Amino acid sequence: MHSLDLILTLTGGLAGALLFGYLTQRAGLSPIVGYLLAGVAVGPNTPGFVANTHLAEELAEVGVILLMFGVGLQFHVEELLAVRRVAVPGAVAQSTVATVLGAILVHAFGWSWSAGIVFGTALSVASTVVLIRVLADHNALHTQAGHLAVGWLVVEDLFTVVALVVLPIVFGAEQPAGGLGLALLLTAGKVAALVAFTASVGTRVIPRVLDHVARTHSRELFTLTILVLALGIAVGSAIVFNVSMALGAFLAGLVVGRSDHALRAASEALPLRDAFAVLFFVSVGMLLQPAALLQQQWLVAGAFGVVLIGKPLAAFLITWFTRCPLVTSLSVAVALAQIGEFSFMLSRVGRELGLLTDEATNVLVSTAIASIVLNPMLFRAVKSVDAWTLAHPRVRRLLDRSRPPDVAQALGAVPDTPSRAIVVGYGPTGRTVARLLRDNGFTPTVIELNVNVVRELREEGVHAVYGDATHRNILAEAGAASADHLVLTSERMGDTREAIRNARELNGAIQVFARTAYLRELPAIRALGVDFAVSAEGEVGLALAEMILRRLGATPDQIDRERDRVRSELLAVR
Repeated sequence: MHSLDLILTLTGGLAGALLFGYLTQRAGLSPIVGYLLAGVAVGPNTPGFVANTHLAEELAEVGVILLMFGVGLQFHVEELLAVRRVAVPGAVAQSTVATVLGAILVHAFGWSWSAGIVFGTALSVASTVVLIRVLADHNALHTQAGHLAVGWLVVEDLFTVVALVVLPIVFGAEQPAGGLGLALLLTAGKVAALVAFTASVGTRVIPRVLDHVARTHSRELFTLTILVLALGIAVGSAIVFNVSMALGAFLAGLVVGRSDHALRAASEALPLRDAFAVLFFVSVGMLLQPAALLQQQWLVAGAFGVVLIGKPLAAFLITWFTRCPLVTSLSVAVALAQIGEFSFMLSRVGRELGLLTDEATNVLVSTAIASIVLNPMLFRAVKSVDAWTLAHPRVRRLLDRSRPPDVAQALGAVPDTPSRAIVVGYGPTGRTVARLLRDNGFTPTVIELNVNVVRELREEGVHAVYGDATHRNILAEAGAASADHLVLTSERMGDTREAIRNARELNGAIQVFARTAYLRELPAIRALGVDFAVSAEGEVGLALAEMILRRLGATPDQIDRERDRVRSELLAVR
């Protein structure tokens, strides 16, 4: 029965997530809302199918590990350094304000201060998934506001990692005889030992392991290696160093993220993270008790006020005092006015410590759903508010205390200069194409699955990306969103059509030149609207036909006519 329960829970949870995720996506909302609603639908507090809550939480543990691994993998110190003067003090101050407001709120309802601190901390951290989605949907990810919001979020991510380690020590039932101070000192020592071990051993061993696996050219083995590293280091951190698995997973992601395999790991292995992350959100939604919300309406309203008023107001005042442009201040404040996956992680720790009850989870889940639903709508209103202040000069002078342009640029508004042509594959054909592009004034970016070739190209000063061009994020990293041309030179690509579709979604104006191995593949390529498609099989036939005509003594005009006829029969040219 246990295996049947597992299969039913897995199937029911994922099926519900698919249905509700699709509906919320079609409604223009984050799929996270759908996943949480799916949890409510399959949970014990609503009629119909009821999944096994205990099994769902066990599966969600894997989701937590992989989520933290993804945070480490996508952690960029450069993004933080570019906006450190505003993002670091801003994130710390805003998190403190939200934590204090949350603690005061629930203390007024009779909760202990310990529970209030954990609850307030859960209200203080925004969702990475939601923030990136909102910025990307409004083309604000690579603006000054986008850079500042992402840097701010990096600090909050670090804050969450620290909180996940410190909370069990501060509020745990068992502490050493020396008290809290000794407990914190011992934990700091264990964390330092883990970080030192990861930095010294991990940075040497893990890239070499990934190199060896990459040389097998097996996608399954590479994905399996990433999964083993994430779970293995997380579990090892808990067993050997007695620290949280979340911290170990985060450090594992950091090491892989600093290697040449970071992009490939993100494109090929992290879909597993997404699948288990869905189960994590479903397991959280299963804890929601809709009927109990009627008895918690004022507590929910207060928590909602902290997230939708307290947090953004604190963020706005901080950016206002640091003289950011008004539109930047408003964008950052609104983008952070939501909570998500990290809040649920912290609430799980609170429940394990006996500090938070089902009532707290109920409030957090309902607040998360409401804030995620409203966040895109509020972000769309930023431009309208900015335009309104322009029409009212007195209000504008009060709210807009912009820095000079050179300082604003230091906050992250660095102009983007993407490559204008992307060459996929660096075999004989790719090398020839790249050389011709350079000779004619283009700066090519090469996408290649051979990590050694990528390293050689980078040493030569060529912009090269290691990964599979069929994955959207690899094309995005190569600059497909603003490139003029995409040249697919490799006939051994896993799915040329998927690469073309992703490139067109990123940039509808990009010109695509594709190579296929066989003539039979040309109709499908042509249907995708490529600008030029050529078949290796067809080119061989064309070369042989031309050689035979020359041997037979045909004139140049005859050869030209026959070449055109053969090309029209064999090749797809638009």
